[in-house]
Amino acid sequence: MQRRFGNLDDVCPAGLARRLGAMLYDAFLVAAIWLLVAGLHLLAGRYLLGIPADQVGQSLLWALSLQLLLLSSAFTFFAFFWTRGGVTLGMQAWRLRVQTPDGYSISLAQAAVRFLSACLSIAVFGLGYVWVLFDAERRSWPDIVSGTRVVLLPKPAK
Repeated sequence: MQRRFGNLDDVCPAGLARRLGAMLYDAFLVAAIWLLVAGLHLLAGRYLLGIPADQVGQSLLWALSLQLLLLSSAFTFFAFFWTRGGVTLGMQAWRLRVQTPDGYSISLAQAAVRFLSACLSIAVFGLGYVWVLFDAERRSWPDIVSGTRVVLLPKPAK
């Protein structure tokens, strides 16, 4: 069920610098998750499947299973935060939120499209995010493709 956000009149489109800052914060969190996932993958291969130490990482199946686990763990991280409250931990630090244009939290399908298009945007040397500088509404490729917006939240009242 999508959640309606408040204070919609106080938000404005997020700029590139804040987006990059939040991405850097989240990259550290995803890297930590990836270290845990890779370690568990290694342990499962060695002790549950009985793969000898000298054969770890030698097969195509091993590499593909690890890559699939890393990709799915990153998607799970982002989808969990985006669909629940619209903010990852990095976005929270930079006062950003992802939402639909009418102010609702995004759906799981939108999160999936957003994640895949974000991967593509990064793969083409970040061009999908640099697009924020040229779009009149400050939308990146993931925003455009998924029908979402990243907005800057107002400073909290003291």
